[in-house]
Amino acid sequence: MNKYKVVLILTVVPWLIFSQEKVEGIIVEAGNSNTAGLSGANVYWQDSQMGVVTDIEGRFSIPYKKEYDRLIISYVGFESDTLTIKEPKTIRHSLKASNELDEVVVRQERDAIQKAYFSPQNVVTVNSAELLKAACCNLAESFETNPAIDVNFSDALTGTKQIQMLGLTSPYLLITQENIPMVRGASQAYGLTFTPGTWVESIQITKGAGSVVNGYESISGQINTELVKPLTDTAIFVNGYGNENGRYELNTHLNKKLTDKWSTGLYVHGNKRTQKEDDNRDGFLDAPIADQINVMNRWQYQDAEKGWVSFFNVRFLNDEKQVGQVNFNPDTDRVDRNRGALSGAGVWGGEIDTRRFDTSLKLGYVFPELPFQSIGFQTAYSLHKQDSYFGLRSYDINHESIYTNLLFNSIIGDTRNKFKTGLTFAYDGYNELVNTTDYSREDKSAGAFFEYSFENLEKVSLTAGLRVDSHNRLGTFITPRFHIRYTPWEKGSLRGSFGRGKRAANIFAENQQLFASSREIKILNSEGDVYGLEPEDAWNYGVSFLQGFNFLGRKGNIVFDYYITDFRNQVVVDWENPQEVSFYNLDGESKGSSFQVEVNYELLPRLDFRTAYKYYDVATDYKSGSLQKPLQAQHRFFANFGYKTKARENGSQWKFDYTLHSLGKKRLPDTSSNPVAHQLAAYSSPYNHMNAQITKVFSNAFELYMGGENLSDVQQSNPVLGGDNPFGPNFDTTIVYAPIMGRMFYAGFRFKI
Repeated sequence: MNKYKVVLILTVVPWLIFSQEKVEGIIVEAGNSNTAGLSGANVYWQDSQMGVVTDIEGRFSIPYKKEYDRLIISYVGFESDTLTIKEPKTIRHSLKASNELDEVVVRQERDAIQKAYFSPQNVVTVNSAELLKAACCNLAESFETNPAIDVNFSDALTGTKQIQMLGLTSPYLLITQENIPMVRGASQAYGLTFTPGTWVESIQITKGAGSVVNGYESISGQINTELVKPLTDTAIFVNGYGNENGRYELNTHLNKKLTDKWSTGLYVHGNKRTQKEDDNRDGFLDAPIADQINVMNRWQYQDAEKGWVSFFNVRFLNDEKQVGQVNFNPDTDRVDRNRGALSGAGVWGGEIDTRRFDTSLKLGYVFPELPFQSIGFQTAYSLHKQDSYFGLRSYDINHESIYTNLLFNSIIGDTRNKFKTGLTFAYDGYNELVNTTDYSREDKSAGAFFEYSFENLEKVSLTAGLRVDSHNRLGTFITPRFHIRYTPWEKGSLRGSFGRGKRAANIFAENQQLFASSREIKILNSEGDVYGLEPEDAWNYGVSFLQGFNFLGRKGNIVFDYYITDFRNQVVVDWENPQEVSFYNLDGESKGSSFQVEVNYELLPRLDFRTAYKYYDVATDYKSGSLQKPLQAQHRFFANFGYKTKARENGSQWKFDYTLHSLGKKRLPDTSSNPVAHQLAAYSSPYNHMNAQITKVFSNAFELYMGGENLSDVQQSNPVLGGDNPFGPNFDTTIVYAPIMGRMFYAGFRFKI
């Protein structure tokens, strides 16, 4: 056959095979002809799994099938509507705000955790209703009721919670705020605690290789946080929190719609802990003395008729922590490094003072006559300064970061074939001082990307992306990523993905717990461009199956996930010698496998049940041999029950939530060369960790909540090794495998207008 005929057939046949009719349109708020479209409204066919969510301009496109004739449109805070559709058409529909109605409006609530049936990527969306099931004081504490993310304490002193996904720690995740990289570099250890929970509107968790649009650093997945919007957030919001361990927090939101197009919000967060807690009586604070002030001003511009939308943020943060022995006084007990090293005496303590300024701008334009075509620009600047010392050691880091991303979205032929393309530039300047050694450097990168998406909601959707980046230390490299989704039958969704990730490990910022020990720091390679080490390079492969079902008249779903992360190169962090911590490049294999099965089901009306089992096999070739990752349970079980009474007209109701985490034994780093008194077993004991919360909603404006964490009162008996001589050779606070603090109760309130 003539090669030109082959090309013509290959070009034309897909258009014929996948040709389909659609219902398209825009959803707006009733009563104002100049109002912006409603972003995030649900549009779906009744009695089907076929549905979409409106884009940022309120526009949607959904396939039309003759067997479906009732189109349901719903949005939180608005009256749901059902439209009778007999043929493909373009519509413009207005939803009325529920507070404008005289009659009672009955509408279906969105699930607190939403799983995407039609997206090629394995995405879980956690909305604000799920975040309210726990105290959620900051982003690090927002995953306790979600089995996709594991939460652990990073050390015995700072009280900082570290998250993991697919068996890998947070540095292997791309953590973004409204799709702009946020928790990275100097903020890696404590950055999740810098986003208050009340600022979070929703969280999107993507397992496996992410999109090339967001960069090349993602290896195990991406966590994106959407903040509350001045236009849709309540005018006034106040949240207060306190617990029996002396932690107090206050959050206030003040939002104002200035014009039809401009809105602004002022968000203030403060938390403080002055009470000294030593529940295990080891002479060290179980949680730090802390003080934080966090202020953000947010501006939103939206002109739906002309196609413009923009967000501008500016934020300042000051965070201070004091750690160490209970009787440590920084004014009198801070030990001079040279003098302390000679005397070996004194009261051990430390301080971590962080000041951060960041600002970001997002600007988007949707072509009014071509709603499928848009152009966007993102830029962000941050200056992060941390001054800290831990006993005789000091660690100071200043990190200046600039990020820009230019995107163009359009279609090829019709709206089933979409593409994104753009350019990225990033700059990171590090002034890093470890004791007296200067590790300052500058990282610069520029890249271009192209991502193609094919969307056929009935059977197949796929996303294929490629980006090329040139980095002054990582070199020039290619990042391919691919996702595919296939629907074999009703309510079934089978996904597969693979992709590459590459990153420069910031070994000190990511492992700050090492400073609170007497371990000698060793960097064994010396030929690489970052700390003498080569960049990390890994491939991620995954398959996932989601099946929705109805049993006894109530809905549910079951999910199977299996992912493999294969490192071509890794910076190995070796804790196996208790007298040192070594960093070196991988010589051999490092591979992580993750399997998860999850079931979600409505047991009774308004009683939801969620359970999951996870198995991890994460092994690395250390210089001492192949070992499982330390401090990680290979077997984990999760269960969550959520019940709420039927809401009255004024919103009054009760809510009850209970969460169980059951963790199997964990391999502990080798301590056999320590004196017998400072040796640990090879494995920790399994334990159960339970949290619960009760919320009383008095009205749409006011609610009280109270709860308890670690209700089983599990505590690690010896979190601080060598605590009797913290300036001696066996002092170590890094081996934490269970909670430090015992049972803890808290209470709080939420008020909004």
